[in-house]
Amino acid sequence: MKSMDRKDTEKEIEKLSRILSNIQNIFYRKKEQLEDLKLEIDELRDIINHLNSLISGKSFRSADKIYSKALTEKADKHIDEDYFVEEISKEKVEGTNIKRKIFSKSKGNGEELLCILNFYDFKRVEIKFIDPMKRSIKETSEDFIRIFLKGALIIIKENNPNLSLDYTYFKKTEFIESMSIKGLNSIKEYDIITSKMRELLAKEINSNS
Repeated sequence: MKSMDRKDTEKEIEKLSRILSNIQNIFYRKKEQLEDLKLEIDELRDIINHLNSLISGKSFRSADKIYSKALTEKADKHIDEDYFVEEISKEKVEGTNIKRKIFSKSKGNGEELLCILNFYDFKRVEIKFIDPMKRSIKETSEDFIRIFLKGALIIIKENNPNLSLDYTYFKKTEFIESMSIKGLNSIKEYDIITSKMRELLAKEINSNS
């Protein structure tokens, strides 16, 4: 009798284990879908803000082209075409902000937010690193100088002699927490900065893994 009870118990445990496994699979699938939706919402919010700035200047290309451009940024594809077909006055771009986020695949946890960039008034970029100690970006590092300074800012400075760069360090460490880049003239320069920052962060992650 005890043997029968033990077998029934084992069957019941096996049945419950299968149910648990199925529910866990559903849970993680739903969680991944929710994370994807959050990313899409962030992308759409950025696109809406960008379209608002374009509409206010009465100078824009078709919305579907802008949408496809914005989506390719996440795939780390450089945007070669200009968004604008005519110059926008200083008054019309004041108060604008184009936000971008850089993510990285993280083992078992979906995508990890690494960095946030804000482009204010088409003149100034603020870059904020998430978890600066983990990012380990240093002003004197070889990759930072080669990829970001030489690959982006020095090139931009050739046409913008007034370009400036300021750092904020994390607490009392040598790791950069944020950067402020002033003296920019176009969104194309913002594209270069975004692309090279993405490249730098990918390099740092590969070096630390």
